[in-house]
Amino acid sequence: MSKLGTYVKESYKELTTKVTWPTWDKLQSSAIIVMVASVVCAVVIWAMDFVFKTIMTGIYQL
Repeated sequence: MSKLGTYVKESYKELTTKVTWPTWDKLQSSAIIVMVASVVCAVVIWAMDFVFKTIMTGIYQL
């Protein structure tokens, strides 16, 4: 049980002293980039699905 306590104490110390956390501005800009990239990927996938569906519908109606 003492190993677990030591692990938690050392992890907390490392997170508070050795890790460099991003500033609030950098965090916001990164979040915006991720959201925009997600929307772009979703639109591309939707467009591919729509085109494929249209092509397949045309083939099946022949």
